[in-house]
Amino acid sequence: MMPYLYNLGLLFKYIASIHVDSIALAFPDGATSSFKNLDQRSDLIAKLLLSKGLEQGDVLAMFSDKSETSFSLMLACLKTGIIYTNLDFSSPSSRNNKILDRCRPSMIFYDTGIDLSNSGLEYSCPDITSKELGKVQESSTELTYTNVNGNDPAYIMFTSGSTGFPKGAAISHQNLLNFISWGRSTYRVSPEDRFTNVNPIYFDNAVFDFYISLFNGASMVPVRAEDAKNPKTLVEFIDKTKCTIWFSVPSMLVYLLTTKALNGKELQSIRVFSFGGEGFPKTKLKTLYELYSTNADILNVYGPTECTCICSSYPISEIDFEDMSELAPLGEMAPNFGYRIDPIQDNPNYGELWLEGPNVGLGYFNDEERTNQAFVKLEEDNFHRRFYKTGDLVEYRQDRKLYIKGRLDNQIKHMGYRIELEEIEAGINAIEGVTESAAVYVKINAELGFIRAFICSTDQDDKKLKVELKKILPSYMIPREVKFLNPLPKNQNGKIDRNKLKAYEG
Repeated sequence: MMPYLYNLGLLFKYIASIHVDSIALAFPDGATSSFKNLDQRSDLIAKLLLSKGLEQGDVLAMFSDKSETSFSLMLACLKTGIIYTNLDFSSPSSRNNKILDRCRPSMIFYDTGIDLSNSGLEYSCPDITSKELGKVQESSTELTYTNVNGNDPAYIMFTSGSTGFPKGAAISHQNLLNFISWGRSTYRVSPEDRFTNVNPIYFDNAVFDFYISLFNGASMVPVRAEDAKNPKTLVEFIDKTKCTIWFSVPSMLVYLLTTKALNGKELQSIRVFSFGGEGFPKTKLKTLYELYSTNADILNVYGPTECTCICSSYPISEIDFEDMSELAPLGEMAPNFGYRIDPIQDNPNYGELWLEGPNVGLGYFNDEERTNQAFVKLEEDNFHRRFYKTGDLVEYRQDRKLYIKGRLDNQIKHMGYRIELEEIEAGINAIEGVTESAAVYVKINAELGFIRAFICSTDQDDKKLKVELKKILPSYMIPREVKFLNPLPKNQNGKIDRNKLKAYEG
């Protein structure tokens, strides 16, 4: 009889007891780690964390390089109720300092390969390294798995924030248990499956890689950033390890197709190509479909970070290429997900998408104001059901499918990342000499675009400005184009006229 598995620590313990010697992790250098090894190592690390004074509900910040130790540490946190958050060490220290100040970790983990000589981190707390965890020994510290309940946070995932301050979406054990079950059914996961992990571990898509694979008894193949930069090397590695399920942003697949790293002969072991996080250009999607649809399913998935990564999946078929002018539909909501469209201009089939169900997260960590703005209760509903306001504009059509039509706010999807344009503006405005700025997203076509910044500044050296901006913002937020205007156009309310800037052709 299957036990009652109400938290992720109990679930992984159960999975490890069934798939004892099966490979859980397979690395580029040929090294592997079994479920038994991951379970035992994570137990040892969990005891070490408790012995160092960490408690259930504490936050542990991780700068991970996808080592076996870092994955064991994530599992140790899940077993003890410690909340982990994976951060990007390559991001500017000013941004990481904001994040650390928000989540107030009790400990920071630094993986092998993380250079601490010029970190610029100001937050002070105990730290621990991969080397130290690699030497951990058995201890007498008691470890139980039953104190963590389904509503406890499992991790915090930070996303761009409109105030220039990143938002930390808190996702619970129960959110992930439902997500794992959905993934097992949707992807027909078996112990023979191998999942790619080409997504950065601090990025939303990696939630799918880690949880849908390991917590369903399948294996995961971690690919570090440096290995993913060379398309030929990446494809050869995925081929060598016989991966069966691919998940990435469309940009990664477009890159591989453009560089001819994919021509239909490679990746024959893949049975599902799944992508999400941004629109997939139809011409390139058609190429992927023509090369691989005979042997593999092609799935377009959608879901905000705040709702545990994915809330819909749509299988691509021939019919989706009859109209090449718009993106593939979101399709229908996943089972056990509910939604409503908050109508615009009295059109009940067009408006902002609101989501409800067991994948809707807990809110933004240590951020009551923005939580209350985005997570709302429907007052006219007798049960006051809780919804997450996605900010995505959707249209429901006669074919019973949902289609993305844009954003309600100033948020964009670029290179797979969710970006608040206001965060870019806040970064620009912090540069000496800048008096005001505005960032807009310029659409090249229905699928592609770039960031353009309009700046009023005493110093009009765009190269110098970009150098300064790289100290503040991640590379994917750096505008491709910079235009200097003095002053920036204003509307009747005295605010920057973004519509004029979007139409700018100078």
